[in-house]
Order: sequence, then C-alpha cells, then structure tokens
Amino acid sequence: MQSSDIPNEPVDYSPERRDFYRIEDRIGLEIRKLAPGTPLDGNAFDGDHLESLKAEFRRLDQDVKSQLASLAEKDRLLTGLIKSLNGKLDTLARIMAFEQNPLQPEDWQDVTLSEGGLSFFSSTPAWHPGDRLAVRMTLPPELFQPQAHARVIEVHPDSSGGARVHTEFSRIDDGDRQQIARHVMRWQIRQRQKE
Repeated sequence: MQSSDIPNEPVDYSPERRDFYRIEDRIGLEIRKLAPGTPLDGNAFDGDHLESLKAEFRRLDQDVKSQLASLAEKDRLLTGLIKSLNGKLDTLARIMAFEQNPLQPEDWQDVTLSEGGLSFFSSTPAWHPGDRLAVRMTLPPELFQPQAHARVIEVHPDSSGGARVHTEFSRIDDGDRQQIARHVMRWQIRQRQKE
C-alpha cells in the first residue's frame, strides 16, 4: 500500500485489501458508474461549486488544530472547551449539509465496509468485474461523507435476480480514508459496549 506525505493527497491502494478490518454496517450509499476513460479527478456528486468552501474549511480546521496544540501547553481547561466548541460546530455543519441533501430511504443499505473497499447488495445485475464507480458514503451517526473511486472486483448473483457487489477503493483522499477508519473504530467500540 502506498502512502502519501501530503495531506489530502489521493492515495492509490493495492490489492491487499484484506489487511483492513471490516464491519457490517448500515450506511447511506450513493454510487455512480463511471464511463471507461473518465478521469478519476472529477467530482461525480454535484459538489464542485462547494470545493473552494470545503478547501477553506479544511484550512481553517488545520489552523485550529495547530493553535490548540500550543494552547494545550498553557491552559488545558480552555483547550478542552475550544475542542468541544469546534466539535459542536463540525456536527452542526454536517447536520445542515445533510438536511440540504437528505438521502432517500432506498439510499440506506447494509454494507461490508473497510478502509480498503466495500461490498453492497444490488437489486439488479448492473455491475461487472472491472467496472469503475464513484462512491459517496454517509456514515452515521457523525454523518461524515467520504468519497472514493472504486473498482468492482467480484459480483455474486443471488436467487432474487440481484447480486452482492464487492469493490476495492482505487483512489481515495487521505482525509476520506481517515474518516472511514474513525468510523470503523467507533463501530468496534459501540459493539464492545453492547457485549
């Protein structure tokens, strides 16, 4: 697996997808099939007009994190309060974004998810090994929306006429991969608390 020294730089993943911990979860899933030859640097989910705002948000978030590190040495109580307020603003922003573009009930489905890819059920046999997809996931309860390009690696038809589609992420920004990793970790913690 290659890694990137540059934050938010896309990472290409190798076929070693079994190195990642998998979870069974119910998430919002939006999928767009990419035509052959489509460049992998575009946004397939109509968010291009927001890219400059998102970049500004990421820059401000990094500024807050770096300033909190130096503030933590001087005043832990104030640092804790600012972290809480920052988290509250992040959550509010995600809720507002989600309310602007809510997913329909059919967009929520059970998947197997890892940092390396996901598998999902398709009610139609529309997918074939080698197909390239743009994927946007909505991960509850935080409502993070990581995006990735994926490649279909296996399709297992079932008796209902649908199929289980297995994919691997072929291109994903490091920040989106980290959101998936945090979601998987939090899912594991919630499962342990239920035991």
